[in-house]
Amino acid sequence: MNTGLKITAFAAALAAAFGTAYGIGEGLDPVVVAEREPAHDERHAPSSPQAEEGDGHSGHDSTPAGGLQISEAGYTLDLRTPRVTAGERTDLRFTVRDEDGRALTEYRREHDKELHLIVASRDLLTYRHLHPTRAADGTWSIPVDLPRAGGYRVFADFTPAGKGAENLTLGADLAASGAYRPGELPPPRGTARVDGYEVELTGDLRPGRASELGLRVTRDGKPVTDLQPYLGAYGHLVALRAGDLAYLHVHPNGEPGDGRTEPGPEVSFTATAPSGGSYRLFLDFKHDGVVRTAEFTVRAGADARTPASGTPEHTDGHGH
Repeated sequence: MNTGLKITAFAAALAAAFGTAYGIGEGLDPVVVAEREPAHDERHAPSSPQAEEGDGHSGHDSTPAGGLQISEAGYTLDLRTPRVTAGERTDLRFTVRDEDGRALTEYRREHDKELHLIVASRDLLTYRHLHPTRAADGTWSIPVDLPRAGGYRVFADFTPAGKGAENLTLGADLAASGAYRPGELPPPRGTARVDGYEVELTGDLRPGRASELGLRVTRDGKPVTDLQPYLGAYGHLVALRAGDLAYLHVHPNGEPGDGRTEPGPEVSFTATAPSGGSYRLFLDFKHDGVVRTAEFTVRAGADARTPASGTPEHTDGHGH
């Protein structure tokens, strides 16, 4: 075979080989090199100076939010009652399991409780702060009666016992069957009224930056100066982000008996929003032996507006 024929035959064989390889490649999934799993500190670190400053425009959460995951740090929320019927009393049951699937039975008490259970509707119009009972086998249970059909989120806020254990908030979806009627998020207002009490909110919720929120409780126009301790403070505040119901950890400033914190009318907290957007604030306070909840809508970030202090926002006034 002459040289020209040899080259032609080699080229044809090479083309056939590439054609076969392409055909095989088309029949298989592409090979992708997995990115390195970021370390815990990297996942929660600000991705840019703008995010660190908390201007609300970076597109990244500069502060970690809880409740968006059903599993974290080796613990999983096992919701044993994923469905209830709206308007009917049902025992809500759940377990927290470790990475080996064993039920967690030892917790660190925080704010007077081993575990805080929050149930909120997806539209943030229904809110419950509950304190379930734990059985010896680690199963938690509490009766619930959700008034409206639709989707809910269940949050378990707890700290496992043991040195170095960190506080966790795990979340799971709960469905309430019935005729569903979606609601709209109430507009931002600077005051809320519940059972004859009026609560005024001051301060701004800022993305990526700690800020102080003040709440002043009055009744019949008079300051309430004898609030009673509830969960180790004169008030307990929960903040949830509209849309995905991210759970914010809010810390009270001072506590009963510290020599400087008065029992009202002002109660203050420090909070950090993970991003800009709309949030619902739920303040639980205790007076005359009854716990009541004042509810607010606030906005954080560039679209934040100073809430109007005109017509107070009305709530359902449910007790605990």
